[in-house]
Amino acid sequence: MSHPVTCTIDLAGGGGKQAGELLLPTGSGDGGTIPIPIATIATGTGPTVLVSAGTHGDEYEGQIAARRLLAETEPAQVSGRIIVVPTISTGASQAHSRFWPSGANFNRSFPGRLDGPPDEVLAHFFTTVLFPLVEMIVEIHSGGGGSWIVPCSHMCAVDDPAQRRAMLEGMEAWNSDVHFLYTAGDNYFPTIAQAQGKTIVTTELGGAGLISRAVHELAWSGLTNVLRHFGVLEGEVATRASLGLPPARIYDARGADETVTELGSGLMDQVRAPVTGLAEALVEPGETVECGQPIARIWAFDDPSQPPTGVLSERTGVLLGMRARSFVTQGNGMAFVGEPIGREALLAELAATGDPE
Repeated sequence: MSHPVTCTIDLAGGGGKQAGELLLPTGSGDGGTIPIPIATIATGTGPTVLVSAGTHGDEYEGQIAARRLLAETEPAQVSGRIIVVPTISTGASQAHSRFWPSGANFNRSFPGRLDGPPDEVLAHFFTTVLFPLVEMIVEIHSGGGGSWIVPCSHMCAVDDPAQRRAMLEGMEAWNSDVHFLYTAGDNYFPTIAQAQGKTIVTTELGGAGLISRAVHELAWSGLTNVLRHFGVLEGEVATRASLGLPPARIYDARGADETVTELGSGLMDQVRAPVTGLAEALVEPGETVECGQPIARIWAFDDPSQPPTGVLSERTGVLLGMRARSFVTQGNGMAFVGEPIGREALLAELAATGDPE
């Protein structure tokens, strides 16, 4: 049975560059479609890698890096195939929104279903058509307009030892100063890809509605270096040592509450606003904090004579991300903290299952 999402290019065959669209039915019954750009660069034999960005529309760092990849990469530089979906959530991107016009959060639409709303139909296409075509995935995120996260690549700590090692090495190939581990819900994009055995590298490249030149540079250098690491793009793989940089630091942010807030970030739910008001940050992301330390304070909105209420860290470690919007309602996600973990400790967690050395 053909899928209701139509692709205007041949994803599995044909060399060179192809550019086209995924045509997603609007579900309105009038035959209308939502066009989503898609392209491939392919030559000869080698792995097939999916590069995707714009899962959340207001996360533009990856959307720009993916377009640069398509503009600056020639087929002769590729061994295998790179499939690029530079902006998945096109309507959200154009509206400067994290969410689809329907309110859907595409990163929570998986595995999708054929009889669902458009976001779930598209997720079903990714799950059943795109993911089976590829061995590796690079899925680029940032904090968007709602939060600021230390620019980095990150990963879920999957249970399969070989897959965990491959994802760790892919994550490290981004060469960011920081990496962290997170927990994804059952309906997340990475969860479904990992369940199919894919090596997936994900990122958080800053946010707060501002993209600095340094973040653009990290998005580009990280993406291209990971593709070299995967063996699909020509060129020497850079390491932090070869760049004259100290080893990256890995932090464990697993265990955060995965309830979806208005910001849509489960990570931010690790520290919640105790009251409603205007939040003032006391610590910058990237700084070390102690358990119980105030990382922000909230000023009462309706009674400005009241003293502020402290927002306390629930872990000792590094503040990895913080809400970028000042007005908060009691219970809103505010921040998350990661505890240091060594790469060997991460691998040793599964030693009893036979992690290959």
